[in-house]
Amino acid sequence: MYSDPQFWVAVAFIIFIIAIFNPVRKILKSSLDSKINEIKNSIEEAENLKNETQIVLSNIKKRQNDVQTEIEKIHSSTQERIKITETQTLNKLNDQTKKRELLAKTKIDQMSRDVIIEIQQSISQTAIEATFKLLEKKLNSEEKQKLINESIKDIGLVLKN
Repeated sequence: MYSDPQFWVAVAFIIFIIAIFNPVRKILKSSLDSKINEIKNSIEEAENLKNETQIVLSNIKKRQNDVQTEIEKIHSSTQERIKITETQTLNKLNDQTKKRELLAKTKIDQMSRDVIIEIQQSISQTAIEATFKLLEKKLNSEEKQKLINESIKDIGLVLKN
């Protein structure tokens, strides 16, 4: 057994394996430890990024809600202003329409009075001229004098009263 070369090859192989196993084990262990640490760091970094992203996302959602609320406030405020302006404009328009109608009625009434006065004056003038013409044609000078005297008496009576 001790003289058998296979035995010594086996012993040498076992010694070689034992001698190499320790440094290889240390190299593998340190390599695996560094890989584990890298993976842990990557996982921690990913978790930190995830947390920061969630915080940013919640801030963005909060801002979005705030903006939406502000938009709704502005919209309702604008609607109220529009209604107020609409009401004021409608009231002003109604007032102007009433004033113009009143002014038009006043002008129509004035024009009617002016036309009536003009017609009356024209009728009176025509009647007076027609009366003069009739009196000149039908009355002689004695009748004219008699009519003048009666008119003077009538004017005197009217002036006394």
